[in-house]
Amino acid sequence: MKQHQSEIIIRPAGRGMTDITHEAQARVRESGVETGMAHLFVRHTSCSLLIQENADPDVRGDLERFLSRLAPDGDPIFRHVAEGPDDMPAHVRAALTAVSLSVPVCHGRLALGTWQGIYLYEHRLHPSRRTILVHVTGC
Repeated sequence: MKQHQSEIIIRPAGRGMTDITHEAQARVRESGVETGMAHLFVRHTSCSLLIQENADPDVRGDLERFLSRLAPDGDPIFRHVAEGPDDMPAHVRAALTAVSLSVPVCHGRLALGTWQGIYLYEHRLHPSRRTILVHVTGC
């Protein structure tokens, strides 16, 4: 059994989805694992990880519009506003999505479907440095 840990550092431009599939696949390749599991964990509370369609960008736009309705910036219901009107909505969005993902590894590659990609979903308006821990186990 092998184990390998590494990080992906991302600086998203601001709110929206950044495709990290290639970076995640590179970490799996580095691990030397042929069959196993890749676990990704983002070390932040105002962004998330998603497996989502990678073919039609309208999907990403539709998700953003939907979440904007659920957790709008500046909503007066929120008390946590010390870091700006987008901070608490970002925490809500992260709570509704996921901060970790597990993806099977088959033949040394992430076993994603044809139209699936792995995305860092930044929920804040302004850019930040984001760290994703990648832990790959298997043989």
